[in-house]
Amino acid sequence: MSRTIRIRKGANIRLKGRPSSSIVDAPKAAVYAVQPPDFTGVIPKLRVKEGDAVKAGSPLFFSKDNPSVLFTSPTSGVVKSVVRGEKRKILAVLIEANQRGEAESFATLDPKTADRTAILGAMLNSGLFAFVQQRPFAIAADPADHPRSIHISGFNSAPLAPEMSVVLEGRMADFQTGIYALGHLAGMQGVHIGVRSGDRLFADIKGAELTQFEGPHPTGNVGVQIHHAAPLNKGETLWTMHAEDVANLGVLLSQGSYQPTRVVGAGGSEHPKPQHMRTLVGSALSTLVAGHSDTENTRYISGDPLTGTDAGAAGYLGSLHHQVCLLPEGNQPKFLLTDGWLSPGLNKFSLSRSYPTWLMPKSKEFTMDTNSNGEERAFVVTGQYEPVFPFDIYPVQLIKSIMANDIDGMEKLGIYEVAPEDFALCEYACTSKIAVQKVVRDGLDMLRKELG
Repeated sequence: MSRTIRIRKGANIRLKGRPSSSIVDAPKAAVYAVQPPDFTGVIPKLRVKEGDAVKAGSPLFFSKDNPSVLFTSPTSGVVKSVVRGEKRKILAVLIEANQRGEAESFATLDPKTADRTAILGAMLNSGLFAFVQQRPFAIAADPADHPRSIHISGFNSAPLAPEMSVVLEGRMADFQTGIYALGHLAGMQGVHIGVRSGDRLFADIKGAELTQFEGPHPTGNVGVQIHHAAPLNKGETLWTMHAEDVANLGVLLSQGSYQPTRVVGAGGSEHPKPQHMRTLVGSALSTLVAGHSDTENTRYISGDPLTGTDAGAAGYLGSLHHQVCLLPEGNQPKFLLTDGWLSPGLNKFSLSRSYPTWLMPKSKEFTMDTNSNGEERAFVVTGQYEPVFPFDIYPVQLIKSIMANDIDGMEKLGIYEVAPEDFALCEYACTSKIAVQKVVRDGLDMLRKELG
């Protein structure tokens, strides 16, 4: 019987536009994108050029530091263009899809009898290893490492998150196959799955240790689960993987085909029809928004509202994202007595008791825009971070040590255990309007560079 860990710190931000429990197939996109910036720590080196024909699973680029780690096309078609940014940095490889549905063939494997080398090779050749993340540093994993353990979160607690029971509907056999395979890659502590207390979705899964969690967001973050169930020590390495990618791994091994399926939670107060939509990694967001056209006053977010990226109406679903959110841009003037700072705030959500909405039922949902209502201010100790940060870490002191480039302080204060997403609620609550997630990302990158 799995143990239960109760987490009290955190907060559930109740946004309107939660996806319904139904799944529909999204329209097939004309263009798909594989975006190297989605994979933190990867310097891409191209293996294709414009006009090249590709199949699903064909390599597009590889990691400069780990040439065996391939990043492959989600669909068959032609390389439409390579989008570059400053200093010719590769931002995206765009694939113009065709209707032939061609795919690379990979050998099938039985994870119960295959060895570590064969399973790792299959993941590398198909491009599925690109979806494995490493702690510490929250970067793309290195296949040369032997992780202490592999961790999977069995639920998502972020605002408007898709339900895992919907995402994995009809796919539990593939998920089980993926778990058996990951068992060959994990170290002595094996595979861990964090599940929501009372959820029976993973009750029959073999080859993994289950831990139940109770509590508000960010309880669903894999980093929070690791911290409370199996803390990371200095010098150790562990891997994480999303549950849907584990099921995709099962398909790869049992069918010999690369199928980067995504069941996306498409929602938000501006979404015409919030629902779960089945698509592929890198799909154009236009296929996931049900014809919404008010691009000027709407923010198109790939990912969840707290950690996602502003992709724009012409953007694409991030490779590691499982949500698409449409929220008001917040670019309209507000009259101070009705919607401004002198308003009674009857429709305003707050983590404090600044507005009377804290007296309302917990079932009440709110329409929130993306306006930060102010600019960056002096960073002072306010006590706002600690109630929403469920780590045994001093968050303000850690952030200040990063700002000061104090490597010794960062290490002592626990930077190896965190990722930017773990500070998303701190950023939301911050009166000083500090871009906390960016600060943490910069600190992790600087520390990784210093340590070589």
